[in-house]
Amino acid sequence: MSTERPGSDALGFPAPAQPAPAQPTSAQPTSAWKAPDAGATGAAATGAAVEGATGGYAVPAPPVNVTRLISEAASKSGLLWVRLPDGSTHPVWHVWHDDGDDRGTGPAAYVVSGPGEQPLPWLPDEVELILRSKDTGGRLITVHATAREITPEDAGWDPAVDVLRPERLNAVGDTAERWRHSCTIHVLTPHGRLIEGPGSYTDGSGVAPVRPTATATIGWRPWHWGGRAGARRNTRA
Repeated sequence: MSTERPGSDALGFPAPAQPAPAQPTSAQPTSAWKAPDAGATGAAATGAAVEGATGGYAVPAPPVNVTRLISEAASKSGLLWVRLPDGSTHPVWHVWHDDGDDRGTGPAAYVVSGPGEQPLPWLPDEVELILRSKDTGGRLITVHATAREITPEDAGWDPAVDVLRPERLNAVGDTAERWRHSCTIHVLTPHGRLIEGPGSYTDGSGVAPVRPTATATIGWRPWHWGGRAGARRNTRA
C-alpha cells in the first residue's frame, strides 16, 4: 500500500510548487483576430476582432459607404470644385439632386454658368469633383464625375431649371428665359471609386494662386465708415 501523502513525492518530501498560469496582458489577447470568411457579411465581412480580444492585433476599420458620403457632402454644401484634366480647378455653386427628388435625374450636381451667372470654362466628358466638409471647410473627398451639358432642346431642360431656380437667390428678371438664351446647364454625375477620401489623402495641400478678375479692387479703395484698420481714409493704394 502506498504511503505517499498528498503534495509529496515517493520519499515523502514536499513536491515542488507548480507555477501559476500566466495572466493575459495587453500584449497577450485572450482571443486572436479572426479573418473574415468568404461570403461573410456585416461585422464578419470587415474582419472585426473576436469578442474578448484586448489588443495586439490591428482591427480593420469598417468600409465607408461612398454613395452616402458623396450625397451628404454635396447636399450640405452649396459649393464644390471642378477639376479639369489640365489640373485647373474652378469653384462653382451647385444644387445637389438626389434619388428622393422627382425633379431631374440624380444623384447628381446641377450647375448653371454664363452671363449673369458664375464663370465656368468648357467641360469635357470626364472631370473630377472636390467636395468640402461642411464643418471644417476643408477638402473631404475627390471623385470622378461625368459632365453632361443640357440644352434647351433636351427633354431634361425644364426639370433641370426646376431644380436650379428655387436655389438661385437674388435673381433678376425671368431667370428661366435668360438661362435659355445665354447660359449653360451641366449635370455632374459622380461615379467610380474615390480618388481621395477619409484616411487616404494626398500629401499636396491643393493651394493655388488666385486668378485675376475684374471684380477685384486693385486701385481706389472705397471709404469705410469708421475708417479702415491700419490705413488712412480716402487714400489710394
